[in-house]
Amino acid sequence: MADAPSDAPALPRPVLDLAPDRAAAADFYDYGDLLTDEETATLRRLRSYLAEDVAPLVEGAWERAEFPPDLVKGFAALDLAGLPYGLGEGRDEPARRLFLGFMHAEIARVDPSVNSFFGVHTGLAMGSIHAGGTPEQRERWLPSMARMETIGAFGLTEPHGGSDVAGGMETTARRDGSGPDAEWVLEGDKRWIGNATFADLIVIWARDADTNDVRGFVVPSGTPGMTITKIEGKTALRIVQNADIALRGVRVPDDHRLSGGSGTFADAGGVLQRTRANASWGAVGTQMAAYELALSYAQQREQFGRPIAGFQLMQELLVQMLGNVTASLGMAVRNAQLLDAGRGSDAHSALAKEYCASRMRETVAWARQLVGGNGVVLANGVARYFADAEALYSFEGTREMNALIVGKRITGHSAFVR
Repeated sequence: MADAPSDAPALPRPVLDLAPDRAAAADFYDYGDLLTDEETATLRRLRSYLAEDVAPLVEGAWERAEFPPDLVKGFAALDLAGLPYGLGEGRDEPARRLFLGFMHAEIARVDPSVNSFFGVHTGLAMGSIHAGGTPEQRERWLPSMARMETIGAFGLTEPHGGSDVAGGMETTARRDGSGPDAEWVLEGDKRWIGNATFADLIVIWARDADTNDVRGFVVPSGTPGMTITKIEGKTALRIVQNADIALRGVRVPDDHRLSGGSGTFADAGGVLQRTRANASWGAVGTQMAAYELALSYAQQREQFGRPIAGFQLMQELLVQMLGNVTASLGMAVRNAQLLDAGRGSDAHSALAKEYCASRMRETVAWARQLVGGNGVVLANGVARYFADAEALYSFEGTREMNALIVGKRITGHSAFVR
């Protein structure tokens, strides 16, 4: 195909305004004003890093389905990974869930895959050790994970177990020996494990062959018998390095079994509630980006002699998108406030994830619609969020499963069937 004439008018290239001193244009009701000055300053540092070092990389990385390794060093320099647990320079208590939510929204606004990487490490992997580990285990692993010198992954989902993985878990753990020299032998398979290809340790959940309880085990990468294979050909979250994990006679010492808390899968329940709430914020950030890119495009794209932003149908579409973003952000904010006050529940987080992800799916589709045929071109930005939204819609509990969690709470009847 011949190159376009040099005097051809340039096509619009929508952009996100990532200036660190300005809140996202999609925060129409200024929910960011709920943050403290210190939290706002931290968020500005994050925005600067995202604008300067992350945004320029993600389009190419997404297309190549690669994770840029320098992102680990960049996030480490920000000293954010330990925030949920009060770990890090000058900290003695966890950050507010409200601030952590805005942090995840900002990362997802630049790239949902990068937010998924950060959430797996800080939420699922670190959260499992914090909730289920003994004080000694926490001290052994969490400080280096907070510094991001050690990267974590979370091995729960299985080839035959997604929504029902806790009840139908096939991976087993068999105790071999007794006393301090005892080991656990892990057998089974895990699937869709984010960060697994480059993680230093993976929290593997397995069913105790003797008690039938589901327990967590910290398995270092390179442990004999553990094979990690990257999942290829994804059409969403392509920067996330999801993998299949085969466990064949994998031996870990007894002190790698998470034995604090209840010592069972119940410890993971609180972790999943936290990450489900975080997923709602990721859906908010994804919507924000789609709306802002669509708005930028509409202001540049001309048809019939004027910008399409001046057409009634385009304005109506943008307002619907902004309404979705605003309603989702309001729900995520209130859920975080309830969690900070100790009044949040699984049902609250489930409703937030279900609603925000559903509205996100509408918003990214409307953004793609507004940008027209150009909306399927990666360089226009919208296409990446449109594709990634499909994965966000399903993980951390599908819409249907989260609906049933809320349904049980409001009716008093469980509709789950085994």
